[in-house]
Amino acid sequence: MEDIRRLQAEFTDERGWNQFHQPRNLLLAMVGEVGEVSELFQWRGEVAEGLPDWTETEREHLSHELSDVLIYLLELAEKCHVDLPQAVLKKMALNRLKYPASKVHGSAKKYTEYQD
Repeated sequence: MEDIRRLQAEFTDERGWNQFHQPRNLLLAMVGEVGEVSELFQWRGEVAEGLPDWTETEREHLSHELSDVLIYLLELAEKCHVDLPQAVLKKMALNRLKYPASKVHGSAKKYTEYQD
């Protein structure tokens, strides 16, 4: 992730775009990209893992849009001074506590719905 973050920072710097890449703008741009990912799945019904019914062109388009989401996410985290890899590790540890496997295995309930 650090390599991607660095490459994007260089790309932005080379073009003088930092003035536009403030947290709110990055967030809105990322939401727009998530919308573009959503459009690729719209009206398809359930899509099987691995996307077996998708063409190579559709898969490539998806990879481009997912890449845009990740790029904006990494840049947003940087501008907000969030160490994203560290934050993800902490969040995963919290999720383990909220959703102990012995209690939630095979269930899609929210953590507030479980009885102790």
